[in-house]
Amino acid sequence: MAVTSGKQQDAPGARRSAIRRAGEQGLLCEEGVVALPMDVGYRGPTACAAAGITYRQLDYWARTSLVEPSVRPEDGSGDPPLYSFRDVLILKVVKRLLDTGISLQQIRTAVGHLRYRDTVDLAQITLMSDGVSVYECTSPGEVADLMQGGQGVFGIALGRVWRELESSLGEVSGERLSEPMAKPHPADELARRRRERKTG
Repeated sequence: MAVTSGKQQDAPGARRSAIRRAGEQGLLCEEGVVALPMDVGYRGPTACAAAGITYRQLDYWARTSLVEPSVRPEDGSGDPPLYSFRDVLILKVVKRLLDTGISLQQIRTAVGHLRYRDTVDLAQITLMSDGVSVYECTSPGEVADLMQGGQGVFGIALGRVWRELESSLGEVSGERLSEPMAKPHPADELARRRRERKTG
């Protein structure tokens, strides 16, 4: 994942124009998001609905370690895996990058880089791409430099994705690890029957 150094020699007016265009497109970094508890998790179907992906994609990305459930990993205990807000945010970013034609190899590199960021820091990042490479920008100047240089064909402001998820996940209740398991989720009924068949 490339990070721009932003040394363009264009006129200051062109730079201001690029910053204005980036602001109009919602590509500039967001401020003031609230860190969410890391012990709250969402089951697979909820994560899929919030990220706009299929359960098959979710399962494949977990098995290939692209995005794994971090609140409660799949451990064979029978308890459903739980995805954190951060996991769902990254799932949604992966989906958007795939939709724009970025290769899975480039997406893996970008996700690997994002793993080392604090959760709240993610909201300050804008991912820009030229369709081949993915660039991380953490300031309006970096976004403008990429747009001026032609590398910034499209961008994803993670702060904006964060706010979308806050809205969609705010309508469902997550599960806390400290809480006993609630009544079984309908999607887990098949798994329960399989366990009973094996033990019974």
